[in-house]
Amino acid sequence: MDWVTALPTEGDRSFNACLVLVDRYRKTLMFLPCHRDYTATDTDIMIWNRVIINTGLFKNIISDRDPKLTSALWTNIHKYFGEKLLFSIANQPQAYGL
Repeated sequence: MDWVTALPTEGDRSFNACLVLVDRYRKTLMFLPCHRDYTATDTDIMIWNRVIINTGLFKNIISDRDPKLTSALWTNIHKYFGEKLLFSIANQPQAYGL
């Protein structure tokens, strides 16, 4: 899970970022258009509404140490659902979490 930011926009309501999710179990790739200034709450709601409702909960989530994904809210929600959060080193897509 990682963000692609600084994307070009057109108009006032255009997205300027994209959250990229790789589901290694289902072998799928998901691109979620979003805004660069999304908070941890916005990110969690977006993932819940666009992904988890359709595919179910994740067993593991691997991401870099982005502040949105290391916040207390994000950590507590995923601990409640029994998901394991793993963090990799930034810019190392081949990492499997530390």
